Amino acid sequence: MQHQKISAEMAEPLGAAPATLARFNRHPVPWMNLLGVRVSAVNMTSAVRSILGAIAAGRKGYVCLRDVHGVVRCQNDEALQRAHNRAFLVTPDGMPLVWALKAAGHKSADRVYGPDLMLALFDKGRETGTRHFLYGTTPEVLEKLSARLTEAYPGAEIVGTYAPPFRALTESESEEIAVAINATKADIVWVGLSTPKQELWMAEMRPALDAGMLMGVGAAFDFHAGVKSQAPRFIQRSGFEWLYRLASEPRRLFRRYAVVIPSFLSLAALQVTGLREFPMAPRSPAPRPTLTAVQRK
Repeated sequence: MQHQKISAEMAEPLGAAPATLARFNRHPVPWMNLLGVRVSAVNMTSAVRSILGAIAAGRKGYVCLRDVHGVVRCQNDEALQRAHNRAFLVTPDGMPLVWALKAAGHKSADRVYGPDLMLALFDKGRETGTRHFLYGTTPEVLEKLSARLTEAYPGAEIVGTYAPPFRALTESESEEIAVAINATKADIVWVGLSTPKQELWMAEMRPALDAGMLMGVGAAFDFHAGVKSQAPRFIQRSGFEWLYRLASEPRRLFRRYAVVIPSFLSLAALQVTGLREFPMAPRSPAPRPTLTAVQRK
């Protein structure tokens, strides 16, 4: 396969540190229905604990890190909505989602920002021997990302990387990718595509992968590789990070935000006032396009 860089280290994953893993207990995660999307009422500490606890318990799932853009996209994409509502966690990646959770009574909820969650799990994962696989972006970005992460977190295990082609995958390519990832015995597969590609990829590939958790973190790959800059922390907390990103990439993001922000505000008003119901899509699988039809642009 082209664009591939796979390492298949065969050491035993997890298992060797039960006393350490016992600290990451599995807890039921509260949630709210936000415009038909099941959003988890978590903060960074509880999200890390839940993810590592699930891996330690042998559970399998995937995590969607959600902002307003993704919630609005779900309104007209049943497959994307279903992918979110079948996820292990849907974390509040944007401040408007945090505000909605707090207004619904989940006072401990806080932003779980994808790039920060990635670093937290690389850090904590060293205690448990967590094995990481990086999927997405380009070979050059993956090389920079791997180097920076291993330098920042000595002892962290990156057992493989893969940069998929910028086109639809064939069925045989998807099968080969699953076999290659499974050969590395990864515990977490980090997926750095974009919405809706990464959510649909995780939902479709989940049954074929042995890794405990798939994590869709989008632009975190570019941020941590040093390819793109993140907004200053005070802007991230203000709820206006979208303005910073718009100023950084106006041609790509103007149309998105011109539609997304007014749509979210109007739909949220309908839900709050009870003028419209937003049922959640079934968590069970339903017929939909396969991965070979999911295009990367």
